[in-house]
Parts: sequence; structure tokens; C-alpha cells
Amino acid sequence: MTAYEYLLSYHIKPSVQRIAIMDYLLNHKTHPCIDEIHTALCKEIPTLSKTTVYNTLKLFVEHGAAKMLTIDEKNACFDGDVHPHAHFQCKVCNKIYDVEIPQNLSEAEPFRKEGFIVEEVHQYYKGICPECAEKGLMNN
Repeated sequence: MTAYEYLLSYHIKPSVQRIAIMDYLLNHKTHPCIDEIHTALCKEIPTLSKTTVYNTLKLFVEHGAAKMLTIDEKNACFDGDVHPHAHFQCKVCNKIYDVEIPQNLSEAEPFRKEGFIVEEVHQYYKGICPECAEKGLMNN
């Protein structure tokens, strides 16, 4: 699915900027922050401002087309993959990885029994990624 089609499927009116930002999110699984997206796209769209990137990402999140991650308390990152999954942040290299939700933790049944309506689940894990562990890099 193209970024244009993806935006339409979430009832978002496509524009050049919106398509470029969504295309970036869908093709870069790095969980970028606003600055990263702006830096990457301002080369091809010189008139793109950080405010436009911010407002566009906010719109995507409001429509459910993207998720805002707050795993890193200093920066909000964004994910174009909206299927239920968890995130792992390496404390050494700071990369954020998509991880599957362990089956026993994904059940919202206890909440439903109590009358809660679960609309979102955010699971964040922090530790050392396999690449940094293999290199013997530990956060001191």
C-alpha cells in the first residue's frame, strides 16, 4: 500500500507533505523523532518546517495512522506500524526495536470483566540489545 492509499484508509486528506512524512514512517522502521524526519525530508521539500512535521504527526496519531512512543523520556518518537506490538529500547545504543507482545501479557480480559474498555496498550522494555551485548558494551 502506498503512503497516499494509507492516508486515505485513515480518512486523512493527502498533501505533498503528509505523503512524504507517512512514506518516511512506513519505510524507516527506526522510530524517528520530529527532528530526524524533518532533517531527512527538508532536502527534497525545502519549505518543510518542523512545525508542519509536528502538526502532521499529531494528525496521524489522532487518526490512528501512527503511534507516538514515549519510551525515551527526552524525545517523542513515532511509529507507522500501528498493529499491536511492544517496543524495546537499548540503554547503550538507544535504538528502539519492535518486539512481539508476549501472549500472556496481551490479554485484556481481566479489564473487560471489571467493565473497563481497553483501547490501547503500551509496552516498553529497556535493557541491552543483542548487538551491544555481543560487543560486550554495557551501560556503566
